[in-house]
Amino acid sequence: MLDFFTIFSKGGLVLWCFQGVRGPAAACTAPVNALIRSVLLQERGGSNSFTHEALTLKYKLDNQFELVFVVGFQKILTLTYVDKLIDDVHKEFRDKYRNEFQQKGTLGILNGTFDFKEDFLRLLREAEESSKARAPTAMKTFEQSAKSQKTVKSMIETRGEKPKEKTKNKKSKGSKKEALGSEAAPAPKATPAVKQDPPVAAGDREELTKDEIVQKNRQEFFRKCLKGGEKSNKSPKPDAQKDKGKKPRVWDLGNSNAKVLDYSNSTTNGNTDTCPMEEYDPDMVLGDSNREPGRLRDLEYESEEETEEEEKVFQNCSGASAKKGGLGGMFGMLKGLVGSKSVTRDDMDPVLEKMKDHLIAKNVAAEIAVQLCESVAKKLEGKVMGTFTTVTSTVKQALQESLVQILQPQRRVDVLRAVMEAQRHRRPYVITFCGVNGVGKSTNLAKISFWLIENGFSVLIAACDTFRAGAVEQLRTHTRRLNALHPPESHSGHTMVQLYEKGYGKDAAGIAMEAILYARNQGFDVVLVDTAGRMQDNAPLMTALAKLIAVNTPDLVLFVGEALVGNEAVDQLVKFNKALADHSMAQTPRLIDGIVLTKFDTIDDKVGAAISMTYITSKPIVFVGTGQTYCDLRSLNAKAVVAALMKA
Repeated sequence: MLDFFTIFSKGGLVLWCFQGVRGPAAACTAPVNALIRSVLLQERGGSNSFTHEALTLKYKLDNQFELVFVVGFQKILTLTYVDKLIDDVHKEFRDKYRNEFQQKGTLGILNGTFDFKEDFLRLLREAEESSKARAPTAMKTFEQSAKSQKTVKSMIETRGEKPKEKTKNKKSKGSKKEALGSEAAPAPKATPAVKQDPPVAAGDREELTKDEIVQKNRQEFFRKCLKGGEKSNKSPKPDAQKDKGKKPRVWDLGNSNAKVLDYSNSTTNGNTDTCPMEEYDPDMVLGDSNREPGRLRDLEYESEEETEEEEKVFQNCSGASAKKGGLGGMFGMLKGLVGSKSVTRDDMDPVLEKMKDHLIAKNVAAEIAVQLCESVAKKLEGKVMGTFTTVTSTVKQALQESLVQILQPQRRVDVLRAVMEAQRHRRPYVITFCGVNGVGKSTNLAKISFWLIENGFSVLIAACDTFRAGAVEQLRTHTRRLNALHPPESHSGHTMVQLYEKGYGKDAAGIAMEAILYARNQGFDVVLVDTAGRMQDNAPLMTALAKLIAVNTPDLVLFVGEALVGNEAVDQLVKFNKALADHSMAQTPRLIDGIVLTKFDTIDDKVGAAISMTYITSKPIVFVGTGQTYCDLRSLNAKAVVAALMKA
């Protein structure tokens, strides 16, 4: 049973609506609005279905008349006729009001009346009857099965007889071993000859007497013993015996005094007096001497003007109708340029295939590349091309617009504004970093700390990675360097960055809670929570991360991912979000709010990971790490990323 079926224009004007369930009009308005916001406006039309709460929505686009057909039903139902129904309604509605759309255009839509209820009910009945009339699949008879082809003789097994296939395999394996042994082993010494009788088959063994069988078994036993003696002679044991037990290794540059190597008490929570201040060359640490303090610059990419070389990536896509002789070829070319033909799926398929291969080569996940091309195909199918444009340029332009729209977030994350809002409420702004092992969480946390300090905010770093050896010492080193770059003397005697740590092996959620309470009492502006790296398949560690987020309720949860990954980015983000949802005890679980994309300076123009991550989560990329210095932090520039992605 359908909940609703609606037809509206891409401009937002509802032309006709059917409501199958009694209730307020808002029951179908909210799901359709969610479909428009999350799919149509975000260029995510790779799939023709969308789930909103308890409803499943299926839709179809009509690009020629700019129409959208949407049907909604309960997602627990399996309605096999929905696809046929939406196709039939689309065809019937177009044919019925085609002249009105073509002659009056937009005025026809605004002033027209669309009486489509009787036609829709007729099509609905036909679709339901066609699904019921479908005959169930019949079971195969015995004559059609493979067992009926076997004879009785082939199914009889003789006692003591082994299957032929197994004996053949054993013989072949034995022959291979003998061949290898004859090639590798040297000629053995002369041994007393033993008379060997031919092997006795299992069937012949029953005809022999008991004494003969015992004699044969003894001969086989002696023969095996002789072979074993030859093998032992070939590899004699060395006379020198190894010394039992282990001796401790002494390093040449080692230090036997463990106290000299103990740095665990060099700093205490909130106290940097015992931590020696280090001197650094600012140009070496910061990298950019001409930087503007506190400003987060955009990603830069030198986008060259479109040349013939860029078009070579997608050339030869429409070569089926390339060479036609005489005037026919000339008129055919002019017909393709003046825009008198609507785009069909057959025209786009060769171009989209090239596009898909190009996206995958640029490190876009294969699944995402297929969905992007499918979305572009649905967007352009049936649309009339502009004057003097080709199919290749039309598809390429549509794909570029879709990619820019995907990279531009639905909700912008303004960290500085959020920190100032938290200051008004006299509480710290809490950011939690999570991700897999080795993606650069601690390094980029230090970069973000430096950026916040240059904007005048004090930072407390919570060392909640209590698992990895050296994690606390790494953050302690970053704290010393940041305090050397921004000493308390430059900020009215106030220490701008401090480290809160409790050592290793402790509960990370408890340390984060204590750090947030300490920051509230000491007046810190921002708390940056560093967590241990974990793989998305490790259930205990994912449960611990969900507990940390559920207990401390941070203002921003950032997933740190590297730009080097391709298909793995989809798996990581999907499973991190799923784990946070499954292991959270809250009714509305807290999921990932944004992405930090690291190691962006190592990929040249293979920027596909940015597309994969934003497409799969619909979350913005808040920060981009581009190097090893504290100034190597950028904000995402969607047009620069798309320009690099589309470069030949």
